[in-house]
Amino acid sequence: MSGYAVSAVGLEKRYGEKRALDGFDLAVREGTVHGLLGPNGAGKTTAVRILSTLVKLDGGSARVAGLDVARQPREVRARIGLTGQYAAVDEVLTGRQNLEMFGRLFHLGGRRARLRAGELLEQFDLTDAADRGVGKYSGGMRRRLDLAASMILTPRVLFLDEPTTGLDPRGRGEVWDSVRALVTGGTTVLLTTQYLEEADKLASHITVIDQGRSIADDTPDGLKSTVGGDRIEVVVAERADIARAVKVVARVSDGEPESDETELRVHAPVTDRVAALTEVARTLQDEGVRVEDIGLRRPSLDDVFLRLTGHRTDVRNETNARNETNVPNETDETDETDVPNEKEAA
Repeated sequence: MSGYAVSAVGLEKRYGEKRALDGFDLAVREGTVHGLLGPNGAGKTTAVRILSTLVKLDGGSARVAGLDVARQPREVRARIGLTGQYAAVDEVLTGRQNLEMFGRLFHLGGRRARLRAGELLEQFDLTDAADRGVGKYSGGMRRRLDLAASMILTPRVLFLDEPTTGLDPRGRGEVWDSVRALVTGGTTVLLTTQYLEEADKLASHITVIDQGRSIADDTPDGLKSTVGGDRIEVVVAERADIARAVKVVARVSDGEPESDETELRVHAPVTDRVAALTEVARTLQDEGVRVEDIGLRRPSLDDVFLRLTGHRTDVRNETNARNETNVPNETDETDETDVPNEKEAA
C-alpha cells in the first residue's frame, strides 16, 4: 500500500481456544502518529508483537516499512523500533552508558555508538543528566531514555506500547513532546494506549480494536462525530426536580433528553449551544429548580468507546501488569521467534 508505513489485513492469532486477533485490519500512513485503542484484552499488544516480529501470526498478512513481517522478519527488524509498557533500561548505568551499550548491541562500534549516544541525549533533552545513574532519573526521564534507545538506528517505524503507563502528568507531557519531535523528523509511530487524552493529543488517526477486530477507524474528530455534536448537561439538587429539568431541556434539544437518577443528571444534544445554555439556565431559575451544575460538553473519545463497545475504557494504573487477558507471558512466546527481547527487535 503506497503511502502506508504499516498495513495489516485479516490478522489472526490464537492461544489455545482464545482468539487474541480475529481478522484484524490496520493501515498506518507514513510520517504520522496512529493510535490503536481498545479495552483490556482487545488485542492491542498482540497486534504490536506480530507487527514487530516478536510473535508469529496464524493468519492474514502484514507489511511494515514495505516488508512482509512473516517472510522478511530480519529486514523488518532493521527498520523498526519498539518501546514496551515499561522502560527497559539499566538503572545502574548512566544514561550515556545505556545508549552506548545499545549502540554496541546494534553493532555500531565504540566510536559510532558514543557519537550516536551524544546525538540522542541532546535530541531527547537528557544532556544534563547524561552521566547520572538512571536510578536517579524521574519516570519521564527514564521513559525518554527508553525512547532514545529505540531510536539508535533511526527506525522508519516506531511501535509504542502504552509508553506513559504509570507516569505522572508532567512525565507524560515530556514523553508526548518527544513523540511529536520524532514524527517531525520523519518517523511513523503506532501508539497503543488506554489514556484517551494521550490519543486525542498525539494521534492524527485512530483505530479502535475490540475482541481482536477493528471496529472503527477515523480521525479523532471523525470518531467523536459518530456520537453526536454538543450536549447540554444539567445536574439538579433534588431528585424530585429531574422531571421538570427534562421538560426544560427538551424545549431546546435536538433529541429526546436522557436522565440519570443516580447522578441527578439530565442531558441532550443541542445545535445552538450558547442559546440553549442561556435558555435552560434562565428557565430553570424562573421555575425555582435548584441546580448543582450546568454546562455544555462536546463528545470525548470515552463517549466513542461507550457507543462502540458498550462500556467505557478503564484507565490503567501502575498495578495493572498486563493489558491482554488470557494471553501467555512474553517469555512463553519466545519459542515462536528468534528475537530474545524487545530492544533487539529494533
